[in-house]
Amino acid sequence: MSSFLNRIGRFAARRPWRVIAAWAVLAVATVMLNSSFGGQTDDSFRLPGAESQRGAEAMEERFPQQSLFTSNVILHSEDGLTRQRVRATVARAVERLATQPHVVAVTDPYEPGRSTLSPDGTTAFVTVGYDTEAIGVAELDAAEKATVPLREAGIEVEYDGALGYARGNPEPSSEIIAVGVAVVVLLVAFGSLVAMSLPIVVALTAIGVGSSAIGILAGLVAVPQLANVIGLMLGLGVGIDYALFVLARHRQNLEAGMSVEAAVGRANATAGLSVVFAGVTVVVAIAGVQLSGIPMIAMMGWGAALMVAVTMVAAITLLPALLGVVGRRVNSLRVPFLGRTRRSDTRSASARWAAKVVATPAPYAISAVLLLAVLSVPAFSMRLGFADAGNDAPSMTTRKAYDLMADAYGPGVNGPLQVVVDPQGSGNLDADLTSVGAALAQAPGVASVGQPLVNDDRSLAVIEVVPSTAPQEAATSQLVHRLREEVLPVALSDSGADVMVTGTVPIQEDVAQRLADRMPYFLTAVIALSFVALMLLFRSVLIPLKAAVLNLLSVGASYGVVVAVFQWGWGAHIIGVKEEVPIMALAPMLMFAILFGLSMDYEVFLVSRIRERVLRHGDARRAIIEGVGSTGRVITSAALIMISVFSAFILGSDVTTKLFGVGLALAVLLDVTVVRMVLVPAVLSLLGHRAWALPRWLDARLPAIDIEGTDPAIARKDDPAAEPVPSPV
Repeated sequence: MSSFLNRIGRFAARRPWRVIAAWAVLAVATVMLNSSFGGQTDDSFRLPGAESQRGAEAMEERFPQQSLFTSNVILHSEDGLTRQRVRATVARAVERLATQPHVVAVTDPYEPGRSTLSPDGTTAFVTVGYDTEAIGVAELDAAEKATVPLREAGIEVEYDGALGYARGNPEPSSEIIAVGVAVVVLLVAFGSLVAMSLPIVVALTAIGVGSSAIGILAGLVAVPQLANVIGLMLGLGVGIDYALFVLARHRQNLEAGMSVEAAVGRANATAGLSVVFAGVTVVVAIAGVQLSGIPMIAMMGWGAALMVAVTMVAAITLLPALLGVVGRRVNSLRVPFLGRTRRSDTRSASARWAAKVVATPAPYAISAVLLLAVLSVPAFSMRLGFADAGNDAPSMTTRKAYDLMADAYGPGVNGPLQVVVDPQGSGNLDADLTSVGAALAQAPGVASVGQPLVNDDRSLAVIEVVPSTAPQEAATSQLVHRLREEVLPVALSDSGADVMVTGTVPIQEDVAQRLADRMPYFLTAVIALSFVALMLLFRSVLIPLKAAVLNLLSVGASYGVVVAVFQWGWGAHIIGVKEEVPIMALAPMLMFAILFGLSMDYEVFLVSRIRERVLRHGDARRAIIEGVGSTGRVITSAALIMISVFSAFILGSDVTTKLFGVGLALAVLLDVTVVRMVLVPAVLSLLGHRAWALPRWLDARLPAIDIEGTDPAIARKDDPAAEPVPSPV
């Protein structure tokens, strides 16, 4: 593999404009295809086999007028909504809403027995049902036109659900902030405007191609909006990091006296191989969310994996071509006082720190493990769920709608439950509905129970239940389980009817439960994959075992901090989160996949250098100091860029984006400081030469992977006078 990457690097450096032209054609083609065939994001959940999904499908097929594809149009006036002129204006708006495309039902807020007028007469809402989940900008524009007379009459009009989120919310340009920080970090690291610009160009090109590819994918299958956010995070972070690793090795090769072509080839064969290994690990780990069994999350993973794959390919093809163009001018346009001459591997600040750790490894290892363990404690009380619209920015229509509804009717009206009754073998639907209605009315946590609605052929009935608590509260989740496990089975114990609890909250609860059930299988698969890959790469059993344990500790610590900040509310106001929220059900699995994959970047880059020194002179402790000394500056720069990218997304108003930003930024910080700079040198020092041991019978059966670029043919081609590094015995 290293020989192949060496040839790619040499070809790109020798024929740079061909490679650059190929990337230009690819970028134009993906942008054009996206504009022609790309689709809009789709955040709808499909949960095959779940009770909530069965209930939703039954309503969609047999009772479309009560479809779950609804949004409320909330009306509010301090002067009241009961005057005859106002009622007439509302009636005209309702008629207009009913004639809009895809609308199958619209409720009348003044209908006797089903009136939605608040007790004080200042608030009402109209429920609009659609025959499609794809409620977007077109539907919102139609609703806006239909409600123009209401606004002209001085009535406030707000939207919840899909209508409210159709246009999204203007967010600060997090990617611009992240790129700005990356520019500063790269300038400090390289001290050259030319060297600084190359990783930025590579990353932005890859992001353009990757984003267009995700758009094309959205035209074929349902891709959620969060896939774009995570893809952008990863594209910026790993795109710059991967290019940084290869560029740093290339500059070292030039300093060693190699020609430009040889330096690029050797950088691709060594750092480039680390990039390929780390990138493939990230791709496979993220794509592993397919094990969740939830199509939306699976596509989120595939979208993010696609972005990482593009950035990885760009780092080993486009970057070498750019290096071929700039040649030895890679260090041109120097910035005064920045990027000073690199010290030797044993005299750098990183090396001096590593020497302290290696001298007394046990205290450092114990202290670091205790720190990560303490930070992990809150993770054991993690509650999975979904934040409701009460966490949206105050300027958003969804937040205004949420507050108006909660103030007028109570918080539970923002997340009503639908109890679907399928009579099946029951001989008396009316008796079943009476029994179910009475049981629901007496259930703790229920604020109100609507009148049963039956379809025309009496094959399905729906009862709306309004909880007494907000959608995101634990009590609402407990109510869903209580209805399913206690209340409804007892109410229909003598009936053959099938009853299902569905709605937004039950669907979200089923998603959280499905993810919790699948998490052990996912963890096992990702850890096993990384163990085998590292064992192949480093010819060791203890190295991959150490990596798995340390990665689990750092991920657990990031989980703990996320729980403390978002679920417990510790310091949440600092980042603009006003109330305690559950941990988004998708976050643990996605965060683990991303972080476990990203940690491989630093693991491979650092440990491969240590192993290279071990093979060179055989002194395990000296190799640790030299390895940390030679990679510390690059790893720190890469981590700072990654942290800045993730942290920039905390500035947004969306709680989910903030959660991912905090969790990922903190995890990278812990990984590069506590894990890479403390635990790795401490543990390797304690293990000594045993760290690199591999049973002979296993060694004979594993394929050889030359990550250090020790292939004699490559060494002679790059530098005929050079002595190749001896291979391990």
